[in-house]
Amino acid sequence: MAVEQIQNLPQQYVTDLGVDYGKQLAGLTAIPLDTSRFAPQVAAQDALQTQAYNLAGSGVGAYQPFLTQAGAYSGPTGYQSFMSPYQQDVIDATLADFDKQAAKDRRDTLLKAGSGTVGNLSSGRFGVQLAEQGAQSNLDRAALLATLRQQGFNTAQNLADRAFGQQRALAGDIQAAQTADINQLGRLGGLQQAQTQAELDAVREANRLQAFEPYERLGTYGSGVASLFSGNAPFGNQSTVTPNPTPLQTALGTASVLSGIFGGGGNKSGKAFDYI
Repeated sequence: MAVEQIQNLPQQYVTDLGVDYGKQLAGLTAIPLDTSRFAPQVAAQDALQTQAYNLAGSGVGAYQPFLTQAGAYSGPTGYQSFMSPYQQDVIDATLADFDKQAAKDRRDTLLKAGSGTVGNLSSGRFGVQLAEQGAQSNLDRAALLATLRQQGFNTAQNLADRAFGQQRALAGDIQAAQTADINQLGRLGGLQQAQTQAELDAVREANRLQAFEPYERLGTYGSGVASLFSGNAPFGNQSTVTPNPTPLQTALGTASVLSGIFGGGGNKSGKAFDYI
């Protein structure tokens, strides 16, 4: 018995498109991509960032000399650098005036004794009074010297304290100024580095788009071809194929024909032949 098969064959232009797509796909994928053209890149450190880094490195401890100098103005000997070089001259001149006045007072006392104006004091009592006057003069002289020296020390100590504070403040100002410069350079350099990085990313993306454009174009082409193949049934050519019968099919067909011939004569027994 003949078996009919119906095949929906695509139109020839669809077949041609499929063949063309296959050739282009094989040719395109056979070419390796140069991935270095769109590999990620990192923007180098900006010149301002480098300057900030170098400034931070060179500025470490830049304030230390000022702190060291401030330390020299503290302690038990810190005042010595601020002692007036004229301090001793002031002391000497002041004591000289004091000694002159003391000598004058002593002479006046002696003159009074010689003129008899010391009253009824005995010579012994007068000598004691004169000795007491000399002793008091020495005490006054020592007190005056101590006062002058104390005044010089206080002045020098105040100057040392002031210098100590100024040096510490200067050290802090230097550190703060360097920190501000470093931060400003770092910010500006960071902005410039970000701009450079954005430019590198833009170039990389452009290279990637250029490299993959043939693949995307071929992908669109392939999608169109696939849609033509999948939607071909409503408008494609239809053909009927009747294959040649096999020997078994021929034998079965012959037996069926013979059965119809010999069994169609009204044999009531339902058998092909009756035997007596």
